[in-house]
Amino acid sequence: MTDTATTQVRQPDTTEQQAPFALVGVGAIALVSAIALLASAGRYGFFGDELYFISAGRRLAVSYADQGPLLPAIARLMDLIAPESLVAQRIPALLVTVAAVLISAQIAREFGGSRNAQLLTATAYATSPFLLVQGTQLATNTVDTALWVLISWLLIRWVRTRHDSLLLSASLVTALDMQVKWLIPFFWIAVAIGVAMYGPRDLFRRPALWLGGVLVICVTLPSLIWQASHDWPQLRLGAVVAEEQATVGGRYTWLPLALAAAGLLGGVLLIYGIVTLFRWEPLRQYRFLAPLPLLLAVAFIATDGRAYYAAGCYAALFAAGAVRWTEKTGRLRMILTATMIVISVVLAAFTMPWRPESSIEPAASEADAGLAIGVYGRFGWPELAAATADAYHSLPEADRADVAIITDSYWQASALDVYGTDLPAIYSPNRGFGYFGTPPDSATTILWVGNDESDIRPLFGSITPIGHANTRLGFPGSTRDVTIWRCDNPRAPWSRTWPGLLKL
Repeated sequence: MTDTATTQVRQPDTTEQQAPFALVGVGAIALVSAIALLASAGRYGFFGDELYFISAGRRLAVSYADQGPLLPAIARLMDLIAPESLVAQRIPALLVTVAAVLISAQIAREFGGSRNAQLLTATAYATSPFLLVQGTQLATNTVDTALWVLISWLLIRWVRTRHDSLLLSASLVTALDMQVKWLIPFFWIAVAIGVAMYGPRDLFRRPALWLGGVLVICVTLPSLIWQASHDWPQLRLGAVVAEEQATVGGRYTWLPLALAAAGLLGGVLLIYGIVTLFRWEPLRQYRFLAPLPLLLAVAFIATDGRAYYAAGCYAALFAAGAVRWTEKTGRLRMILTATMIVISVVLAAFTMPWRPESSIEPAASEADAGLAIGVYGRFGWPELAAATADAYHSLPEADRADVAIITDSYWQASALDVYGTDLPAIYSPNRGFGYFGTPPDSATTILWVGNDESDIRPLFGSITPIGHANTRLGFPGSTRDVTIWRCDNPRAPWSRTWPGLLKL
């Protein structure tokens, strides 16, 4: 079938009776989502990555070893407005998540969906145990997912209107997303394949598309230059992610986890949306989106990516499924829909970080903590900083002149950087923190925060444990049962040793 094939073109729902009702209903869903996220914004403590964003923001750069500059810039801004405020750091995540709820409903409207389709789409997004919960903390995936939703809406609206300004807008958002992480090219490659298969091939003939591509390259160029000058660490990080994924089953668990991230209602609409886009004639002009989740799944499974990497495309699939689902009415369908909504709301509420700390059991092992990293990664950071400060002040005053602190992980270094008000310079060879600086060669005494003595001992003439950090709910090895070592007489200058210690 060619691009010019006659199909039933669905127009947005703009009737006077339906539009205000849908707007109010979707707004209510977004408001409830905002309240739920705001209620959790001050819960527990900073997640390890949030502390890292604050640390990185204090060292603003055009790029970092493990991410773009946007999240550190946001964290820096919020830290200047309200230093060390949990709520302030998480407000941007709340805003982009609520915006994604609203935009998902607008995608359903672009598909010609009724008020019920728009409400169902927004509900599916707002009850996803991943899409909603990620709004409880500032994270790269939180912003990246929301930007994918916005790009999807701009592209879908272009298909209907052919207004090329929408393509330029989509390129601007893409350029912004490239300052978060480098996943959005997978989206555009999959879209290009879908368009080549099903149309509208007119997209490839639009100068605005190619002008937008040049714009993205120009905006990303400083980051590309930084990455090239540092041997492309952001690309090498993929191998590290693959190793981490192996702890939760690797490629074999990618698909189940990706579906679980959509939730019950979202999972049903996700699958139904793919089938709808492939087979339903009224959405024929959007069929290029049907292969999108399948191609992304193949790409991310092949590269051992995280299960949530493709979550940004869920909104468009929810919308397509909701439009088709609400085309038909009936008592059984209404009961089934209501049941899924109720169960999804309960599941979403259960996954929010609202449990009292006293009811959370300590992780039995590092592997168990890793499966619930979003919980255990928020505890113990002030205590770690306090224990390190105690160890530092226990040193004879004469020995403190040439002391530096090195930590095993970038989370630990970030915590000491944020909470350590009276500590010497902090270093870590882990992730992006390893690129923040090298300990001076004059640092002949090191306080090393970490547990693996076998890794530390070859670097020094002597090491002695002088402190210990421990919290009930801390992350094992990071804030729970952590040893603080005094290490003297480095066997080689740090300028020579440090490059070999760097690890992503």
